[in-house]
Amino acid sequence: MSCEATGPANPTVRIRCRLDGPLLVEGPVEVVDHQGRPFPLPTNKPLVALCRCGASGARPFCDGSHKQIGFAACEVAPE
Repeated sequence: MSCEATGPANPTVRIRCRLDGPLLVEGPVEVVDHQGRPFPLPTNKPLVALCRCGASGARPFCDGSHKQIGFAACEVAPE
């Protein structure tokens, strides 16, 4: 009988910086407030979009307000 795991014990969480938009968090994640209480997350979505413009009415989540305020961000990782 094999004792090998069928997959990674801790799947990688990936955070993507969207051009002029939110941070997209892909993978198993929990978002908690400053008191440690978890925000409810949709179970039918493979990712969470976090606001980085500060204008969202649904913070810490993105609601698309970055488009109306002209938020600009274009960070790139070093080569």
